[in-house]
Amino acid sequence: MPNNKPERPLKSTDLRGILKYVPMFRDHTFVVAIDGSIVEHENFRNLILDVAVLRSLNINVVIVHGIGKQLRDIAKTQRKKLSDVYGEGATDAATMELAREAVGIASQKIIEGLTRANLKCAITNAVRATQVGIIDGQDMQFTGKAEKIDVVLLKNLLDQKVIPLITPILCDRNGVSLRINSDATAADVAIALNATKLIYLSPFSGLVIDGELKVNLNLADLVAVLKNNSAQIEERLRGKAAFAVHALENGVQRAHLLDGRTNGGLLAEIFDKVGTGTMIHANEYDRIRPAKKKDAPAIYNITKNAVKNKSLVQRTLHHIEQHTEDYFVYEIDGSIIGCVCLRKFDDAPEAMEICSVYVQQFYQGRGVGKKLVAFAEISAKELGAKSALAFTTQTYGFFKSVCGFEDALPSDIPASREAETRSNGRNSRALIKHF
Repeated sequence: MPNNKPERPLKSTDLRGILKYVPMFRDHTFVVAIDGSIVEHENFRNLILDVAVLRSLNINVVIVHGIGKQLRDIAKTQRKKLSDVYGEGATDAATMELAREAVGIASQKIIEGLTRANLKCAITNAVRATQVGIIDGQDMQFTGKAEKIDVVLLKNLLDQKVIPLITPILCDRNGVSLRINSDATAADVAIALNATKLIYLSPFSGLVIDGELKVNLNLADLVAVLKNNSAQIEERLRGKAAFAVHALENGVQRAHLLDGRTNGGLLAEIFDKVGTGTMIHANEYDRIRPAKKKDAPAIYNITKNAVKNKSLVQRTLHHIEQHTEDYFVYEIDGSIIGCVCLRKFDDAPEAMEICSVYVQQFYQGRGVGKKLVAFAEISAKELGAKSALAFTTQTYGFFKSVCGFEDALPSDIPASREAETRSNGRNSRALIKHF
């Protein structure tokens, strides 16, 4: 399939744009699934350089690759018939032997590329497979699926700055090799590692639904299309779309489908607001809701530690109960794990303060605080505010680097809040975001 997409030119603002995302993605994990055809494409060298850029920004990368093209090429050369190409149908013994050859070709090319880019990698058996078995009366023979993922092993490799490389041939508990679908495995690995992004690189520009390329696609909308009219999606992308849904429904924040043949496409998709392919996202605010009176004790209890280390102003249970309508909470499985407060000013109705941002320690570092702040910003705008203020003693970097706030000027601060700042002795730093 020819690539008619032009290379994306490097803009003078690209590096500055990328730097804005560094704090957001540092130490996060991206699982990148690469089709066999992309491994063979002339842009693959550039794609590896994009991976090198991600690693230079301390973003963990796991690569899962396919072998569809390699398998077809070998079968054609040897004039052999394949029982299945993509690890979706039955894999007979002859196809299994050809798949072994295909894996060797594809994985070696990836290793060569990563080595040229001075990146360490390792083919790993961290994913254990099991036979699919018999489906609708058909014996799937040597076709398998992921059964167990050794998260500790994968994280140990990532901690050592090693890129785990997972092939589409995995072993079962008895050491028997099985052919698996790489797209499905990539989704399973992304879930197990609590990855921030699952990225599918294929020879398609993204998800085209009913003739329209979707740049941003809500999870619920994609589920509806797959359920009611999956024929609107290109056949070779339906599986990727379904696996993306599976990943997002199980904790992965974003899934991306993009053309791996486009120079600079991977970086543009991640670091550009517009991107180059399709980004699928769940409603990231679906776990945030206005606080209720009965939530006051939970809010009080989860903020006690922050009060002890003086990162939050002490607020009594009675105070929280009297101002519950100003709070929003982040809830998981019925438990409140974070909160934020949106405060109004009588003397400055066009400004609101975002305060009491706190996330339970176990959930810190997962983007919950950023989502709470973003939700508070949206709420402030809906209430007519033109700006949001934040006063902090210990979270200056979070508000500035992660949430995009700027240092506030004295003229930005309402007189009532300035007087409060002088009287409480906390010497807080003031930040602001204009809407």
